[in-house]
Amino acid sequence: NYSRPSILRTLRERGIAVAAFLPSPVPFAHPYFNMRNHRKLLIVDGRIGFTGGLNIRDGCVLVDRPLHATRDLHFRLTGPVVGHLSEAFAFDWRFTTGEVLRGDRWFPPLEATGGVIARGIPDGPDETQDAYLMTLLGALAEARDRVVIVTPYFLPDAGLLEALRVTVLRGVQVRLLTPARGNLRLVQWAQQAVLSRALARGVRVELTPEPFDHSKLLVVDGAWALIGSANWDPRSLRLNFEFQVECYSAELAGMLEKLVEAKAAGARVLGRHELDRRGLWPRLRDGAAWLLQPYL
Repeated sequence: NYSRPSILRTLRERGIAVAAFLPSPVPFAHPYFNMRNHRKLLIVDGRIGFTGGLNIRDGCVLVDRPLHATRDLHFRLTGPVVGHLSEAFAFDWRFTTGEVLRGDRWFPPLEATGGVIARGIPDGPDETQDAYLMTLLGALAEARDRVVIVTPYFLPDAGLLEALRVTVLRGVQVRLLTPARGNLRLVQWAQQAVLSRALARGVRVELTPEPFDHSKLLVVDGAWALIGSANWDPRSLRLNFEFQVECYSAELAGMLEKLVEAKAAGARVLGRHELDRRGLWPRLRDGAAWLLQPYL
């Protein structure tokens, strides 16, 4: 609900049950600044699920040539993993409205379909296990050959940066695809500071051209993939409610690697010399923005 005026009234007028997640008690404040529900879940009849990075907004409909175009990556899911999406939605709905969703209407019996072993991973500030961060660290530790990261916002903390460094030192190729031009100026400045650190740790950085790519993807060794709503930034790691799906399938991972190669075809490789040539003012600006990293 980023729109002004709010779309909530319009939805209610059309008979749609809608609730605001953690609304602000302060008029005109930004209720989504911290502890946002950043999950993107669409569930049809409890049997078909959609999740990924896609928001419901005009800018994502590229065929209409919107002013602020955004590319994204979204997935259609079937089988028991859809139950994981339904459980996450039901938890959020009960928290927001007090209504408990139960029964076959919301949770029908689900049989396995396809050959992908998948598991939903909900995470948020209400959890104590840091499931998303632990999943990232576990994936990097298990990597043997190659890691591909696609994210619109790359602001890992020092611990995650060191995990990337250790992964590279073990002989694993780590590639990062991120937009050449971000849609949030302060985040872009901070990201330029952290990209310098990533390059120093042996990460290959590729900058993708416009339109802005909002995709979130992690592929390891062409055998395992992580999809969902979370970015590589402090908000997704600590402050947002997120939902990820880990997938064990060489076939799916191979398809996703081909998709990454298509994205990389128009990208340019970022070299350390490019960042080293920044003037004093950009360095100070980017460094100051990086100090705000825990809040971006």
